[in-house]
Amino acid sequence: MAIEICVKAAVGAPDVLGDCPFCQRVLLTLEEKKVSYKTHLISFDNKPEWFLEVNPDGKVPLIKFDDEKWVSDSDVIVGILEEKFPEPSLSTPPEFASVGSKIFPKFVAFLKSKDANDGSEQALLDELKALDEHLKKNGPYVNGEKISAVDLSLGPKLYHLEVALGHFKKWTVPESLADVHNYTKLLFARESFAKTKAPKEEYVIAGWAPKVNA
Repeated sequence: MAIEICVKAAVGAPDVLGDCPFCQRVLLTLEEKKVSYKTHLISFDNKPEWFLEVNPDGKVPLIKFDDEKWVSDSDVIVGILEEKFPEPSLSTPPEFASVGSKIFPKFVAFLKSKDANDGSEQALLDELKALDEHLKKNGPYVNGEKISAVDLSLGPKLYHLEVALGHFKKWTVPESLADVHNYTKLLFARESFAKTKAPKEEYVIAGWAPKVNA
């Protein structure tokens, strides 16, 4: 089966894989399932005509299987991949599917916050503590010993959190959240993760800079 995928190119480096956590989630799924694919890097400063023709809203990730239509939205894409390539299974039990799902919006709110007393830091800490407690009981991954779709969604977001908050706010996840630290180490050490993340932290920082300085 021929698979083509459009993902974000790095800011200022159109030939380098960019920093989109939703693109990375799909690439991680393909890598973990050992599926071969062809990548198109899409520069957001200069989106190609053909890309906008098949995808007028200009969003990534975008995927195509054989001669079927292009499909967008990482949730939808990951669902299709699980259906088409059931082995190894990455499905997450429904009761664990939303674990950590509020971390990313809380991270973005804290990152963009200009007021130290607006509660955004505490809101993020509360979500990280909830993840830590879940991992303490069920870890090392969200669904125990085996990596699943929820981890592949969370991993890229936690990477962004670590790089962007470290750079813009000199903030790190508290050491007391040992299970979260262990979890990120496990995820970031995977071959699939190294292969699909933006190759330099600067690309992640460049991606967030306009939102932080807005």
